[in-house]
Amino acid sequence: MKRICMALDLIDDADLITEYESYHQPHNSWPEITDSIRQSGIIDMNIYRTGNRLFMIIEAEDDFSFEKKGRLDSANPKVQEWEKLMWKFQQPLPWAKNGEKWVQMNPIYKLEKPQATDQSL
Repeated sequence: MKRICMALDLIDDADLITEYESYHQPHNSWPEITDSIRQSGIIDMNIYRTGNRLFMIIEAEDDFSFEKKGRLDSANPKVQEWEKLMWKFQQPLPWAKNGEKWVQMNPIYKLEKPQATDQSL
């Protein structure tokens, strides 16, 4: 399993942010979107917010790829409808490539498990 972290900004407008969060509540999420996420090889996904910055943590199967997910998404009209709707709320990070929404983050630190020590000496 692999972990992928992504970032994205929302348009800095309190009403739009509230509406965006509403779309992401369990009772409002579109089942076709949840299905498409799972079909792409994503096992678990969480989105966090601070201010207008979003942070997504993805747990995916080892063979997951954004290329495969992109192909599946482009062939799914409901996903295309969702993505078009979400652009109402989202804005790319300043360093995002043209047309890119979520930007993959690079890991810079990992807390390692402590090494076992031999206490018998």
